[in-house]
Amino acid sequence: MRRTPLELAAVATAAVPGLAPTATAYSPDDDADFDSALLLDAEGKRWRVRSPRHPEASTRLETEFMVLRAFAPGIRAELPFHVPTVAGTVRQGALTTFVYAHLQGFTLSIDELSAGSSALARDIGNALAAIHDLPLALVNNADLPSYSANEFRQRKLNELDQAATTGKIPAILLRRWEHALEDVALWRFNPSVVHGDLHEDNLMVQDDTVTALTGWTDLRIGDPADDFAWLVASNEASFVEAVLSRYTEARRDTPDAHLLRRAALLAEFALAQYLVKAMAVGHEDMTSEAVSMLQSLADDIQEQARHDQAVLAAEQAAAAEAEAEKAALQDASNHSIHTQQPAVTVVAIPDAGTSVSATPLAPTSSKDVPHAGLPDAQAPGKEAPGKDAPGKEAASDSDAETRSDKLAEEPTSRPQDDASTAALNVVNVTPLHAGERS
Repeated sequence: MRRTPLELAAVATAAVPGLAPTATAYSPDDDADFDSALLLDAEGKRWRVRSPRHPEASTRLETEFMVLRAFAPGIRAELPFHVPTVAGTVRQGALTTFVYAHLQGFTLSIDELSAGSSALARDIGNALAAIHDLPLALVNNADLPSYSANEFRQRKLNELDQAATTGKIPAILLRRWEHALEDVALWRFNPSVVHGDLHEDNLMVQDDTVTALTGWTDLRIGDPADDFAWLVASNEASFVEAVLSRYTEARRDTPDAHLLRRAALLAEFALAQYLVKAMAVGHEDMTSEAVSMLQSLADDIQEQARHDQAVLAAEQAAAAEAEAEKAALQDASNHSIHTQQPAVTVVAIPDAGTSVSATPLAPTSSKDVPHAGLPDAQAPGKEAPGKDAPGKEAASDSDAETRSDKLAEEPTSRPQDDASTAALNVVNVTPLHAGERS
C-alpha cells in the first residue's frame, strides 16, 4: 500500500530528532520500489524521505547507504555535482526508511531535459564522464557487484531467459534481444564504475547545470551503456549527440563505438525487467502497463521493419533501373560504332585560274643536237674546239636571232616521225572544279 507524503513526514520525525516538517510534497521515484516525499521545515531547509515498498528495495537503500559512506570528502570534492548525505534512518519491521539532507535543484522530465539548452546537455555529459571515471576501488572496497564485459552479457542472457518464462513478451522482441546478445562484437567494452539506476528522477538541475545526482542504490562495475539507456529512450537525437560529444571529450578512456547501440537495447530490455518486477510483487496494474508498453514496442519495431524493407526495395529498384538504363546506353553506343559509316568531308576546290599553259621550246635540227653520250669534238661534221672549219666564219649573234625568228613562224605541228624538228610543249594541267565534273 502506497504511503502518503504526510505519513512519510511522520516517519521522518522519528528518523531525525528535532525535525519539524511544515510542508510536504510528492517526490518522483521508482514507484515500484519506493515511496518518496519532500519535506520543508520551519527554518526553510528541505529534506527527502525514501521508504522501501518491499525487502529487496530496502536492501538497495542499505547498499546506497554504504556507497555514500564510501564517497570520502576527497572524492566528493572532485565530482562536478553533489551526492546525498544520509541524515537519519528508521527501521520498521524488515524495511528501513532513509531521510536525506535535501540537495539544491529540481528534477525535470525527459522531454524537458531534451528540449533544454546545449549547455545543459554538455553538463549532463560531464556528469556521466565523472561517474565512469571514478576509481574502481570505490566499488571493490565496498564489496559491490563487478562484471567483466562477457559476464555482463551473460547476465543479460540469464535475465532474458527469466523474462521469457512470463509468456507475456512478444516473440519479435525475444528474437531481437537474443540476436543482439549473441553478437559478441557488440559487447566489447572496458568496464567502468556505473551509477546503475540513472534517469531523470535522479538528476537534479538548476540554471542549465547538474547540481546533484541521487539514487545510488545500484552502483557497480559494468557497462557504461547502462547510464545512457534513459537518454536513448528520449528519441531526441540532437540531445543525445550533444551529451555523447561532451562525454567523449571529458572521459579519460575513449568510449567504444557500440555504446549507443547497447544503450538502445538496454532501454528496450528495461521494459522486460519492469514486467518481471511487477509480476514478482504481484502488482496487477504495473503488470498490465508493462505488457502494454512491450506490445507497443513490438508494433513500433514491426512498423519500422516494414518501412525499412520498403525503402530498401525502392533503392534496389532504382539501382536496377539505373543499371538497365546504363546497359541500354552502352548497347546503343556499341551498335552505333559498328554501323556508322566513315564521315565524308567535302572541301571546295579553289578557283585555279588558267587551266592550261604551254611554253614553246625552240625546235632544233639534228645538226645542232649533239650525239648523246659523245663529246662535241667527236660529233660528225664538227671540228675540235678551237679550230674553225675551212671556208666558214663563226656564226654571229645576228644570224642566230634570224634563225629563231624563222622557226617561230613555222607551224608547231610536225609529223610524228620528224622528231628532230618537233616543238616540245611543257603543259601545266589544273584539276576541274567539283561542279564541272560531269
